Amino acid sequence: MAAPVPSRFRIVPRDAAVRRRGTSWLLALAWILSVAGTWWAASHTAAPRLAHAEAARAKAEREASAAQSELVALRQRESTLARSDQISRAANAEVQDALADRDEEIAALRADIAFYERLVGSTGQRKGLTVHVAEFVPEAGGTWRYQIMLTQTVNRGAISQGQMRFTVEGVRAGKLAAVQWDELHQQRGAPAQPYSFRYFQQLDGNVMLPPDFTPQRVKVSLHGEDAAVEQALDWKTATAAGGK
Repeated sequence: MAAPVPSRFRIVPRDAAVRRRGTSWLLALAWILSVAGTWWAASHTAAPRLAHAEAARAKAEREASAAQSELVALRQRESTLARSDQISRAANAEVQDALADRDEEIAALRADIAFYERLVGSTGQRKGLTVHVAEFVPEAGGTWRYQIMLTQTVNRGAISQGQMRFTVEGVRAGKLAAVQWDELHQQRGAPAQPYSFRYFQQLDGNVMLPPDFTPQRVKVSLHGEDAAVEQALDWKTATAAGGK
C-alpha cells in the first residue's frame, strides 16, 4: 500500500492568524513611535546645542578676524617704528660726524693760533701781508725744493687771498740777471701759485735754476685784492733756513 502524500497546505486557526497580524502592527507602531521619539528628543536636545555651537563659531570667527586686523596693524606699526629708528640713527650719525668735523676744525684753528702766536710773538709789531720765511733746498736732478711761509697780523679775522710768484736774481756769465717765474718752471705762461689763509700759510713747490747761474736773492711778489707786496730775501739766508 502506497504512503500518503503530504499536503502543501496547513490549517491555521483563524484566531492565531489574527493575533500574529496584530502583533506585527503593534511592532510597526512601536518602531514608528520610537523613531518619532528619537527625532523629538534630538530636535529638543541637539538643536539648542547646534545653535550654541554656531554662535560660538561666529564669535570665534569675529575674534580671529579682529586678531588678524590687530596683527596687521601691529606689524605695520613695527615696520614704521623700525624705519623711524633707522632714520633717527642715520640722522644721529650725520650729526655726530658733523660735530666731529667741527671739533677737528676747532682743534686745527686752535693749533694754528698757538703756532701763529709762537711764530710772530704775542708782543710783536703787527704787520700786513708779508713773507715770514723762504727756504730753498737742492734736490737730485738739479731742482730746488722751496717752502715760502706767508703771514699777516694786522687783521686776524680777515682772510688773505691772492697769487704768489717769485724771481731769483743773481749773476749769469759775469752779468746781473734774473730768472723769471716761467723760466724757473720751464713753462711759458706758468700759472701763479694761489694762497688763501687767515693767519699763515706755507707754499711749496719745485723750480729749476740754469746751470750757469749763481743766485743771490729771491724776490717774492704777492698780488691780492687788498694787497700787492714785493719782498726780497737773501739767497744765503734762504738756503741756510733750508738746511744749507
